[in-house]
Order: sequence, then structure tokens, then C-alpha cells
Amino acid sequence: MRRILVIGAAGQIGSELVPALRKKYGNENVIATGRKTPLPDVIKETGPVIYLDAIDKERLAQALFEYDINTIFHMASILSATGEKMPQIAWDININGLINVLEAGRSYNVDRIIWPSSIAAFGPTTPRDNTPNTTILQPTTIYGISKVAGELLAEYYYKKYKLDVRSMRLPGIISSETLPGGGTTDYAVEIFYEAIKHKNYTCFLREDTILPMMYQPDCLKCMIDLLEADNSRLKRRVYNVTGMSFSAGEIASEIKKYIPEFSIEYKPDFRQEIADSWPRSIDDSLARQEWDWNPSYDLISMTKDMIQTLSKRLK
Repeated sequence: MRRILVIGAAGQIGSELVPALRKKYGNENVIATGRKTPLPDVIKETGPVIYLDAIDKERLAQALFEYDINTIFHMASILSATGEKMPQIAWDININGLINVLEAGRSYNVDRIIWPSSIAAFGPTTPRDNTPNTTILQPTTIYGISKVAGELLAEYYYKKYKLDVRSMRLPGIISSETLPGGGTTDYAVEIFYEAIKHKNYTCFLREDTILPMMYQPDCLKCMIDLLEADNSRLKRRVYNVTGMSFSAGEIASEIKKYIPEFSIEYKPDFRQEIADSWPRSIDDSLARQEWDWNPSYDLISMTKDMIQTLSKRLK
């Protein structure tokens, strides 16, 4: 029986991960935590909710003990664009919070920890096309630096303490349920809302900027699949994963198939430099080989589902 603690349950992924986990493992077995951002009603009304700041080591240890936790999803993080505005805070939350989770996990015999890394761990010296799982990691953002440090910590705690930490390098996540939270790939979510509501969008990246992306249903599946993977098959702690790659212009063209009057203009800002340091496409063959990762959505099917879902809600 899994007893799961989700740290960062109010975030873009966490807010949908909690309901998915409760559906699979039972409402009472998934404890959602929040800090400043209010939790969605669907989370507050269906299972346990507690206040928790991962920086608070004593409160974290108390939660693991009180709720008999054996599995942790550590989702709390300051993302790339926001992190560049407050790098010291980003480092504190992203790294010190992770270390606290790892230390509490080994002290309280936690069976498994899922912690997402990011394509931000790559940098301008990394091969940008079909980026391999093992490659140069020289990021240029504090978010990316914290992810590289986190990946090394995951490997360290597994080798030194046998703590089963598992991580996936997530691309940009596109969700029809939650708004973006300060990342460089946020445009791929914002564009749908603006297209439906105003028929116009000003993109903060160039038209030809290609980045790896994943639709939220695939992201949730990815996390649960890696959680349940047989450890004997896993040859590493960190895996590349991806769903699709497209440019800002390509997603705009796909949206125009449903909203012909939609127009877009491109005014790159500081996030363009971040995007230019990231891969255009990802090689996730090791995840496919070692734990059967297989996404369901491409640009065409994702766009269709986003337009249908958001049109109903926004109109």
C-alpha cells in the first residue's frame, strides 16, 4: 500500500498529479501539501491536505511520521524565468528543499522518491538535436544549475544510502487545467487561452524557436509509470523524456486550423536567450527501453484536445 506525500500540490503539475494519484492509489493514501498558492477544490475536497514548506525540516519529518509516508513526489520548484529574477530564492527552494526531502527520506525509510528534473539541465554546449541522455550539462540559468545539482544528488543518495530516487527531465508541459507558472515554455499554454479569448497573441519567443514539449496527460502517465517501474530494469536515476517538438510558428499554424482569424506577433524578451540554450529535440530511447515510456499525444492531437477543452470552459 503506497502512502504518498505530494510536495508542491498547487503547482502546474502537482494540481493534476494529486487527483491522478488518488484515483489510482485511493483518496486517503495521497496527502497533498501547499504553502502559499491555494490548492484547487478538487484536492481539498477529496483527501488529506496539510501545510508544508520543504525548507522546514522539522515539519517535513513530522509529516512523514504522522502519515506513515513511504513515497514522495517532490514537485516544489522555482521555474526558469522566475528563477532568473530571484536566483538566491530559487537556489534555496530548489536545492535546500530537495536535500531536506532526501535526508528525511533516508531517515524515515521512504521507499521511493520521484523528483522531476528538466531540459533546463542542458545548455548551449549540449547537442541541440536528438539530445542524448548522457551528455554535457552546462546550463546558463539558476534553474538549470539547480537541476544538474539535483540530478547529482539523486545519484549520490542512491549509491551511498540506497535511497530509491527517480527523476525524469521534463520538457515544457502543456495543460488545459492549470495556468503556467513562470517557465520559458509558458507561451505554449498562454497561446491557447489568448487564441480562444482574444483571437490574438504576442509571443515572447521567435517564430522559429523549437522546443521539446509534453501534454499533461502524458506527463502524469510518465510520473506514475516511472514510480511503478521495476528497479532491476533501471540502469540510471535520471531519464530523458519527451512528447513532441515544435516551433512557436508551428503551434500557431495548428491553432489557426480551428480559429482561422487567430493572429500572432513575435516580440522576443529575455526568455529567448534561455530557449536558445535548450535542446530542440530529445532522445528518450533509454526511457522507452528501460521502463516502457511511450507518450500518446503529438502536436496535432494535443492541439485538438486543448482547443475543445478550453473552448467549452472559456465560453
